[in-house]
Amino acid sequence: MAKKGLRAWVKENWVDIANKKSDGSYPKCGRSGGEKRKNYPKCVPIAKARAMSKGQRAGAVKRKQAKANTGPTPSRAATFAKRKKAMGGGFMARRQMMGMI
Repeated sequence: MAKKGLRAWVKENWVDIANKKSDGSYPKCGRSGGEKRKNYPKCVPIAKARAMSKGQRAGAVKRKQAKANTGPTPSRAATFAKRKKAMGGGFMARRQMMGMI
C-alpha cells in the first residue's frame, strides 16, 4: 500500500455516511454555523464510502453512535469491525494442544 502524505489526506473528499441525503448522496463532513443533523457524523473519504457495502456503512455508523461523544474532541470509532478469532484457535491450535505436533 502506498503511503500518502498529510496534504493528500486532507485533500480527500470527506463525507458523512451517517446522514445520507434524499437524493442518495452524502453531505460534506463537518458542520457550518449552527447546523443540526439527525445523527452524529461518521466521516470517511468518498472513495471508501463507495467501496463499503450497505451493511458495512450501517455498522460503522452504529459503532460511532455507540461511542460516548462527550467533550470538545470527537471520539474515534473503527470504520470496519475487527475479526473475531475462532473459539478453539483453529485446527492447528487444537492439534498443537493435543500434542500431535
